[in-house]
Amino acid sequence: MKVTCVVDNMVGWGSSLWGEHGLAFLLETEDGGRVLFDTGQSGAVLLHNLAELRIDAKDISALALSHAHRDHTGGLEALIARRPGLHLYAHPSLFEECFSRHGEEVESIGLELTAGSLAARTEFCLTSAPVEVAPGIWTTGEITSRPEPEGRSPRHLVRQGESWVPDPYRDDLSLVSCTADGLVLLCACCHAGLLNTLLHVRCTFGDEIVAVAGGTHLGDADEAYLQHVAAVLKEEYDSPYLYLNHCTGERARLALAMAFGERMRTCPAGAVLSF
Repeated sequence: MKVTCVVDNMVGWGSSLWGEHGLAFLLETEDGGRVLFDTGQSGAVLLHNLAELRIDAKDISALALSHAHRDHTGGLEALIARRPGLHLYAHPSLFEECFSRHGEEVESIGLELTAGSLAARTEFCLTSAPVEVAPGIWTTGEITSRPEPEGRSPRHLVRQGESWVPDPYRDDLSLVSCTADGLVLLCACCHAGLLNTLLHVRCTFGDEIVAVAGGTHLGDADEAYLQHVAAVLKEEYDSPYLYLNHCTGERARLALAMAFGERMRTCPAGAVLSF
C-alpha cells in the first residue's frame, strides 16, 4: 500500500504543492483502489495538489471523512464536482452543527454541504461501526471508550438547547490499513485522543500497529503528558513508526523525535509512505 499526503499545513522544501491548515491523504492499494481520506480546507488547494501529484479525481474510488471540521471537508464540493457518484464514508453525526469561539464571536466550522445535496451526488454510507472502504482499508468507527485525554480544543462548541457546551467529537474517526507487516493507523485530528484511538484499533482489529501517520492534536499537551504518550507508545505498542503532521504541534513533534529518533518523521504535503 502507498500513502501520499495530498494536503497539509507544510510542504517540502522547493515543492510545487500548496500548503494550508488542513489535511488529506490518498491511499493506493495493489489492486488499483484509490481512497481519499479528507479533502483539506479548500477546493483550490486540493485540486492543485492532486494535479501536481498527477492524480485524476475521476480515479478516486472512495472518500472517507474523519469529521466535519472545514479544514478536513472544505475541498468536498470541488471534489464531487470532478467525481460525482463517489462512495463516501463517515460517522452519522457528520451533519450536526459545530462551532468555534474566538473571543466574543462564535462561528460555524462544520460541513457546508447538506445531507440532501450529498445524497444527490454521492453514494454515502454513514455508520458508527467500522466499515471496509476498500480491500484492507477500514474506518475505525466511533471511538466510544476514552479513558485517556481527548484531542480537545476549548474553543470547539456545540449547541445544547440555549447553551454552548464542549464538542463531544462523536464523529471523529481514523482509517486503518491492514498490511502484511501489521496495521497502519491514519489519523486526521484525533479529537478522540491518540491513545484512545490506538486502544480502540488494537481491540477492534487485533493486530500489531506498526505505524501511525497524520494529525494527533497534541499541540496543547504539556510535557508530562507528552512523556506519558511516548512511554505508552514504547511499552504497549512496541514503538511504531510515526509520520506526524497537521495538528500534532511542534513541541509534540520535537518530544516524540527525541523519544523515537529515526522512527519519528514529519509528513508534509507530497510525502509518500509505502507499506
